[in-house]
Amino acid sequence: MTLTRTAYDGVPYTRGGGVERATVGALLKSAVEGDQDAWRGLVDGLSPLVWSVVRGHRLSEADAHEVYQIAWFRFAQNLGRIREPEKAGSWLAATARHECLKVLRAQRRWTPTDDPQVLDRPCDSCSPEQKVLESEEEAERADRHRTVWEEFDALGDRCRQLLRLIIAQPPPSYREVSVALGIAVGSIGPIRQRCLRRLRKRLTDRGVL
Repeated sequence: MTLTRTAYDGVPYTRGGGVERATVGALLKSAVEGDQDAWRGLVDGLSPLVWSVVRGHRLSEADAHEVYQIAWFRFAQNLGRIREPEKAGSWLAATARHECLKVLRAQRRWTPTDDPQVLDRPCDSCSPEQKVLESEEEAERADRHRTVWEEFDALGDRCRQLLRLIIAQPPPSYREVSVALGIAVGSIGPIRQRCLRRLRKRLTDRGVL
């Protein structure tokens, strides 16, 4: 993958400019060969750059963390395809910006609400009783959706990160998940099952399932 020039090419990779592009290039080459210390070095060195991009788009805390994780996952997916390793930070920052814009576009298309004045839209062909029923159903769906995400957020970082990656489209391979999260390939399935059981139990206790 050849990297074209981006707006981030002249930006220091950390707030203090402490990570040189040559260092990033060397770490990337080692990470491609499976060096976990090199991967952690990339994450530690480039995370401030990713966060600066994400925070600059003024996303909610939950959306900011999700975009941060997705940007790193995309980076892990393309680790071996980057032909200019010293520009890896620019690629990562541009990816974070792209994911931020996707979130903002989605928010403009659909904004969740439980405001009955919004949910109770006019319907010329509906009777008053049908309007009330539809409004109640929409409010119930919104409440159920909110409960699901509340319980998902309560699972803990490890489960949240793993489940978000597994439900991504297109679905990643276990090897890609292993690289992105630093989990052994053979552990991914059992961890996923435990996380899903915990989520199901929490939702059952809340009366959602």
